[in-house]
Amino acid sequence: MKFAILAAALMTTFAVGNACADDAKAPTELSFNAAVTSDYRYRGISQTRLKPALQGGADVVHNGSGIYAGAWASTITWTKDAGGDGDIELDLYAGKRGELSAGLGYDVGVLTYVYPSNKLASVPGFVSANTTEVYGQLSYGPALVKYSHAVTNLFGFVDSKHSGYLDLAANLDAGNGLIVNLHAGRQRVAHNGAASYTDWKAGVTRDFGVVTAALAYVGTNAGKVAYASPANGKFLGKSALVLTISKTF
Repeated sequence: MKFAILAAALMTTFAVGNACADDAKAPTELSFNAAVTSDYRYRGISQTRLKPALQGGADVVHNGSGIYAGAWASTITWTKDAGGDGDIELDLYAGKRGELSAGLGYDVGVLTYVYPSNKLASVPGFVSANTTEVYGQLSYGPALVKYSHAVTNLFGFVDSKHSGYLDLAANLDAGNGLIVNLHAGRQRVAHNGAASYTDWKAGVTRDFGVVTAALAYVGTNAGKVAYASPANGKFLGKSALVLTISKTF
């Protein structure tokens, strides 16, 4: 699938999202999202060789039970850069969220990352990029802690089943429509110590009505050898500003 095909799909998403916008009081709600970002960073590592990406998805939630499911896609380059193929990431997920007590929320679920035709299993030193994680999250006010556990190999790393990612974050209301976004995470890659690292983010988000804009400074202490782009040798975990423009319907 090419970038232009995904762009056309997102245009269709815009149209369908507008048609469903008035159904907000339904027991089951359907929403859509689309975004363009200056660099698709996942857990601090660029998935697009430090270049822009086009993204979009859809979510459905049952308000009474808190059960939800969704799909999200982004353009990528890393599977092809690693010697495989494919230029799309597709995330499929489902879970349940709610409250354990007043103000204390939870979210548990499963997430599968699909890289169509990635072919990394045929590249020496890699296995298939497709990855499945289960996750659990607790939130209180603006703060949250989340742990994701890989039940398959992790993003092409050999013998990396049971890797884990710990995410600490807070989204603080700064007034005047500004939200301050703070995050720190630790990626542990099982049996691949050189690939384990810490990442962080500090940024601001503002909803302008027409679109939402987010500007963040992201960085990692990832190994420059483990996370250098095979295409041009650039370090994919370098510190940088990332701008994202998004819209939810």
